[in-house]
Amino acid sequence: MVLSSMGYGAVAALIVLVAGDFASTFFYHVPQHLWFTLHLRTHHDRRRSYWDHAVLSKDPSILLDGFLGALPYLIIAACTLRLSLGGAVVGLVLGQMHVWWRHSTDLGWRTPPGLASLLRPLAIVLPEDHDGHHRNPDIEFGDIFRFYDAPARFVIAKLSPTSRKNRNRSIRRVARQPVRI
Repeated sequence: MVLSSMGYGAVAALIVLVAGDFASTFFYHVPQHLWFTLHLRTHHDRRRSYWDHAVLSKDPSILLDGFLGALPYLIIAACTLRLSLGGAVVGLVLGQMHVWWRHSTDLGWRTPPGLASLLRPLAIVLPEDHDGHHRNPDIEFGDIFRFYDAPARFVIAKLSPTSRKNRNRSIRRVARQPVRI
């Protein structure tokens, strides 16, 4: 069966969203939570509005965090250009619209029950889910799809002995020990 150009576009958009979310989760988001501070300082700063972080901010560190989180999507989109330029662009646009939508709880948005019942079986991250990640950085991984949460937590648990937090804890423990001569 031959796909129409619209079919190729839909496939390209889906690849950008699913593969881009995988790559962003496991090659940017998880490493940031384990070993780095840029994402934690910007995305999980409780002094800052989620909406400001995702939409309004011109702060270079926030823009850098956003760009680095989006870079995997851009790379995947570049790989799907030959399949469908339009589909790659639609995937990126839908991904960006999802970024804005998932940060809308700060504005008082609540997902209507009917919409939530349509999106839950598709494992789409709802704004309320992402709000949970802002409040507790150790849960609700996956930018667009919830099915990346459990694998991301598994990877973090397995790699946690190598994390920045554990390394700093070990350094503090050694520093508190009395020096023996």
